[in-house]
Amino acid sequence: MDGGRSVKWYMCGPTVYAPSHMGHARTYLGFDIIRRILSSYFGYDVTLVMNITDIDDKIIQRANEQGIECDELSKCFEAEFHEDMAFLGVRTPDVLTRVTEYIPDVVTYIQTIIDKKMAYASNGSVYFDVNAFSKEDEMTYGKLEPEQINNAELLAEGEGKLTQDFIGDKHSSRDFALWKRSKPGEPSWDSPWGPGRPGWHIECSVMASDIFSQLSGLPSAKDCGDACRMDIHSGGIDLKFPHHDNEMAQAEAHSGCSQWVNYFVHAGHLHIKGFKMSKSLKNFITIREALENNTARQIRLCFLLHKYNAPMDYGDSTMSHSLITEKLFVEFFHNVKAVLREGSIINVQRWDESARLLQNTLSDIKARVDAALRDDFDTPASISALSDLVKASNLYLDSCVANEVIAVNLLLRNVAVYITQIFRTFGLIPDSAGVDIGFPISGSGDGSASGGEEALTPVLDALMQFRASVRDSARVKDTGGVLSECDKFRDDILPVLGIRLEDKTGGKSVWKLADPKELMKEREQRELEKQRKQEEKRLAAEEKAKKDALNKLSPEEFMKQLKLDDNDTPKYSKFDETSGTPTHMNDGAELSKGQQKKAKKEFEGQRKKYEKNLKTAKL
Repeated sequence: MDGGRSVKWYMCGPTVYAPSHMGHARTYLGFDIIRRILSSYFGYDVTLVMNITDIDDKIIQRANEQGIECDELSKCFEAEFHEDMAFLGVRTPDVLTRVTEYIPDVVTYIQTIIDKKMAYASNGSVYFDVNAFSKEDEMTYGKLEPEQINNAELLAEGEGKLTQDFIGDKHSSRDFALWKRSKPGEPSWDSPWGPGRPGWHIECSVMASDIFSQLSGLPSAKDCGDACRMDIHSGGIDLKFPHHDNEMAQAEAHSGCSQWVNYFVHAGHLHIKGFKMSKSLKNFITIREALENNTARQIRLCFLLHKYNAPMDYGDSTMSHSLITEKLFVEFFHNVKAVLREGSIINVQRWDESARLLQNTLSDIKARVDAALRDDFDTPASISALSDLVKASNLYLDSCVANEVIAVNLLLRNVAVYITQIFRTFGLIPDSAGVDIGFPISGSGDGSASGGEEALTPVLDALMQFRASVRDSARVKDTGGVLSECDKFRDDILPVLGIRLEDKTGGKSVWKLADPKELMKEREQRELEKQRKQEEKRLAAEEKAKKDALNKLSPEEFMKQLKLDDNDTPKYSKFDETSGTPTHMNDGAELSKGQQKKAKKEFEGQRKKYEKNLKTAKL
């Protein structure tokens, strides 16, 4: 990459005409993870430029539908997009550009391409001449997806819906708009070719070239040559053709540089439960809707568990995997903290065989994670390696307990610190969180347990109340009351304070800090499960009482109380005086042979239950 450790990166930003959805989250969270790996893990100095498309056919259509101005619509949804990215913990770009702020630059840029005979004006619009460009030495059109260069559907989609029925005479169907003539009532800017607006593809070529040429020390992108070249260009996989291919053609025609981009990074498609997101399918999920069900950390971890450029299905099973993985690491961090609280530096730190094996595992995992991140940012393999490290650490702790050996807390600390560092690199732990080990606790700012009066007051108040309740029970020698107060303190008081108290075998207990909301939700789920079991027990008791009551009926009484399925009308109207079995249905019709057989079977079945009940009663 240019400049040694310097990386110039341009990222296609959103077209701000609607709320940001999970497809945006997949793209921008994925690129945020790669950016963090490049800067925090590999030590590159990354300059990220992102654009905002704030004028476009989609924006014009949506604004017309809502009866508002285009800039009002775009400003609203751009602000919402930035808020959503902040909610997800996505770092802001180093440079942010908007199309409407670059209109004069776009006009000048297009004129340069026209002067170089690779674009032409037609009916108030300007088109890129693909054939003329392709004839230039070292210039190639459609580098990313050459098989798509004649795909009429994709070409039309790239031009925009408002433009498809209002175009000038093009030299070739592959030629695409650099400048679009505006219809009456549409936003427009003055140009040598008449009032209009930029084509979709030209905006990125102009803005990226301008910023990177300035970073190279040039005042503008005009005749910048190789100076406007970038190291990385990113966007969704659907932008490959025609958007990115057209971007490159424009920029290379303008600058004379035959390779405008060194590396492309494309985010894979995101489907919702197997289907492309669509409001008609009712599987369209906005970022804010997703955050109502899962935390930003859980969503980020979900994306980390999938390769950034691979197709991904977002649904219950994928989030379930994320939640299980999160719990594995949360419990590991809690367990390590508990060991560190119990031990100290003066404890025996000499390695035994199991400690030596854990140290070797740590070294092996570091190598695996490094290799995975160098292999096209393979975060799923990295998370898998870290999971293996947690499992190895848990086995080490189990062996310490089994052999009554004090765990080597320095070794465990090293393992936990390493995992925390990688998680901070991935953005799972905020940069501002001042924690060495584990996830920060929500509401504590830096994630640490404050020892100040403000933080301790609710804990001390709870302890005072607990002490008073226990003393009252002890005075009257109510052992059950003491135990009940202990359980209440553990289950009802401590969770509100963000403390989980776990009873271990042998009468030992361990405390763990957690998000109070999560603990309260766990308590609510336990209470709901308790209520569910009580309801099952009640219904079972009712069913048993009902069966017992029926079993007390003689077969003759039983047959007389049988009802029709759909109402409270007796099923039978006449019965044999000798045997007691029914002879006629409710409507007076005599029972058929089949009905007689069925009735006799019911009668005999009840006889057995009745006689069994009598025997049981006598016992």
